[in-house]
Amino acid sequence: MSTMTTEVQQKIVSHDEWIEARKQLLADEKEFTRRRDELSRRRRELPWEKIEKSYEFQSPSGKVSFADLFGGRSQLVVYHFMLGPGWAEGCPSCSYLADHFDGMTIHLANRDVNFVVISHAPIAQIEAFKKRMGWKFRWVSSYESDFNYDFQVSLRPEEAGKGPVYYNYEMTEFPSQERPGLSVFYRNSAGEIFHTYSTYARGLDILVGTYNFLDLVPKGRDEAGLKHTMAWVRHHDKYAEGYFVDSTAEWEHPKVTSAQHSCCSGEHSD
Repeated sequence: MSTMTTEVQQKIVSHDEWIEARKQLLADEKEFTRRRDELSRRRRELPWEKIEKSYEFQSPSGKVSFADLFGGRSQLVVYHFMLGPGWAEGCPSCSYLADHFDGMTIHLANRDVNFVVISHAPIAQIEAFKKRMGWKFRWVSSYESDFNYDFQVSLRPEEAGKGPVYYNYEMTEFPSQERPGLSVFYRNSAGEIFHTYSTYARGLDILVGTYNFLDLVPKGRDEAGLKHTMAWVRHHDKYAEGYFVDSTAEWEHPKVTSAQHSCCSGEHSD
């Protein structure tokens, strides 16, 4: 399968018939919007849990505290990016999401929200991949803390090779050492930090602007025939004129280039 897939066939109607069909769908779209607004309200009403640990992270300028990540704002969004110790490059699917981040950070900052990406890899490894991809968003390392373990996005050493792991609020098989996710935190005037929300797996779908555009076009995401849902996704510097998608391909673990290694391989769960 290449970028030019099979031609779409659809019923052809008059303008008046098209308007009628469009208005019927519009009613469903408006209902979906109202349901989404209600779900967002319920998300905001979730109870909070207080962060008791004093997490520290590595940044290009040295160690930073969890409070530092808020950048003087009261709300913090963290994207948990799959880049493990020793990986040659970040996960292609996380990179697909990250391509959408830079343009939004200034808008979030002006709505009292700071945005930070956190990975388990050491900071030098993060900086090298970030430079390659041309990204500007803030990205720090949790390599020397329990942060990734506590938020379900890295495999603890003692979990290796022991079957199902806790991810997306249940025990499940997840064949990579690192896992994707997003977490939200609030810091009050007393300096206390609270965990307000986390989402994983398909809960991250809404973050992918490209998917939202693809959902509008006739072929949609065009992923139904792929063995691995995101088999078509590449790092943005790896697309080429002769781009080809192998529909039988599974998710491949990024290569490991050093003694800091990843223990597993596999594909993302839904």
